[in-house]
Amino acid sequence: MMWDVPDDLLRVIGGIVGVLVFASLVGFVLQRRMSPDRQNTTIENLNDRIRAWWVMAIVISIALVGGRFGVILLFALSSFAALREFMTLTNASRADHATLVAAFFVVLPLQFWLIWIDWYGFYSIFIPVYVFLFLPIVSALSGMTRNFLIRIAEMQWALMICVFCMSHVPALMDLKIPGYEGRGVLLIAFLVIVVQLSDVLQYVWGKLIGRRKIAPHLSPSKTIEGFLGGCLSATLIGAGLWWMTPFTPLQAGAMSLLITLMGFFGGLVMSAIKRDRGVKDWGHLIAGHGGFIDRLDSVIFAAPLFFHVTRYFWALA
Repeated sequence: MMWDVPDDLLRVIGGIVGVLVFASLVGFVLQRRMSPDRQNTTIENLNDRIRAWWVMAIVISIALVGGRFGVILLFALSSFAALREFMTLTNASRADHATLVAAFFVVLPLQFWLIWIDWYGFYSIFIPVYVFLFLPIVSALSGMTRNFLIRIAEMQWALMICVFCMSHVPALMDLKIPGYEGRGVLLIAFLVIVVQLSDVLQYVWGKLIGRRKIAPHLSPSKTIEGFLGGCLSATLIGAGLWWMTPFTPLQAGAMSLLITLMGFFGGLVMSAIKRDRGVKDWGHLIAGHGGFIDRLDSVIFAAPLFFHVTRYFWALA
């Protein structure tokens, strides 16, 4: 059964296309003037990122236009890819084969199926309670005790980050907000736009005026000036996008500040894990962006808080 695509969603997609067209033109001009031989790594990296953003914007737009099925399918597949990236950096061994099969082919699809049927009472506790308790039993039955605690902790962390947190993005579509019926997809667009803009603007402000490192051992490129400039800019833009949401402009600004802060600290946490494992990126699938987790780490941390705050204050129980 087809669903009515909100006109505001089409306007948002049109706006994103306009921004990307402008960014592509800027990248083209910069390349012609500053990197005609393609030797300027900064310019080349910028254009790689713009091309990757085109691909991601097209994929996300198709999913959003596709309604609940498209959104849930997209984030289920993204969750699978992110979980795969995460598990490649863990201490999982052959003894964990059955546990890994359960994680990828039972826990992950079941979590998104619960989202599909909108069983909030179960999907909100399935992984942090039931999987937390029962999945270690599967590994324990293998009889392999070496690094058992580390292996189990890593797997549970992977499921929390890559599956549980990620699943809160499509869950936004099912919030029953008075006067906002049929527009839940715009909450997803709002979340992704604000958080990703915050990342981009932190990078821009950091390059322009960044001086003092905010966490030199975790992410040497992040500066205090970039953090403040990016978060405040994204917060102002989020307040201006209040018409996409059930919030007033002031509320939209407050929610934007909340999710940009969570996105920033989520990026630091995931950077700490990468530094611990001695890698620069989670993967190399997305040119200029690394892996799925590199691109989605901010959204992953922001999504659960955004979902629950919105549900508590605006949605019907």
